[in-house]
Amino acid sequence: MKVAVTGARGFVGRHVLAALSHAHVQTVATTRSAGPHDSPALTNVRWVTLDIAQPPENCFEVLGKPDVLIHLAWDGLPNYRSLHHFETELPQQYRFLANLVREGLPSLVAVGTSFEYGLQCGPLAAGMETRPTNPYGFAKDTLRKQLQQLQTVHSFGLTWARLFYMYGEGQPETSLFPMLKKAVAAGEPAFKMSGGEQLRDYLPVSEVARRLVGLALTARNLGPVNICSGSPISVRRLVEGWLEEYGWEIELEFGRLPYPDYEPMAFWGDDARDEPG
Repeated sequence: MKVAVTGARGFVGRHVLAALSHAHVQTVATTRSAGPHDSPALTNVRWVTLDIAQPPENCFEVLGKPDVLIHLAWDGLPNYRSLHHFETELPQQYRFLANLVREGLPSLVAVGTSFEYGLQCGPLAAGMETRPTNPYGFAKDTLRKQLQQLQTVHSFGLTWARLFYMYGEGQPETSLFPMLKKAVAAGEPAFKMSGGEQLRDYLPVSEVARRLVGLALTARNLGPVNICSGSPISVRRLVEGWLEEYGWEIELEFGRLPYPDYEPMAFWGDDARDEPG
């Protein structure tokens, strides 16, 4: 089996490449910039320079005619409120993926987001009605619906993998885990946080990558699925667990930052699903 990966140099992409290499899968990884890459230890990986906004006409052939595409690429993050997501990114994304399908792509694993559920609280099942409230969630949800409509005309497998929260090496510096790690490394006496009582769903990024690769290798038409732990954890308990796990010492100053207003106080994924053929 040959697997192509877009967004291969991103936070999740690097771990997906590692998981594919570990599974000895022939892989084609895309990047927008030519030149040396930072994954020399990976085996069975061929790099292709490709810009989703301006792809070549024979894009499927350029990718080596893969059996499945793991589609991670998406610009404009982490600004979830930018209109760029549906004004610019959405049409580019659909055009790119639809052309690949028309050229013969048999199967697609595309990542979605828990923001597609909007402000709904509690356990969120993959089959629930989506109610996105920010431009990023709206654009992702719309892309899924467009691809499902495309399936009524062209036969291809679609798995829409909604990601919840992740942490691990290579994460953007503005995320919670690297900010905490940086504060500890700098010897700062305290780390400012929100109240920490919000309930979220977290997985190590290596586990997220492993599951994405597992979905890709099945090459099935699963529709929406949640990539999640299925268990809520408070942000406070999560951070305290990191301090204990890594032996870090720093005072946590709870209540110094506001809670985000674009997500509910308590939500987590439900990973049970019906599996279509």
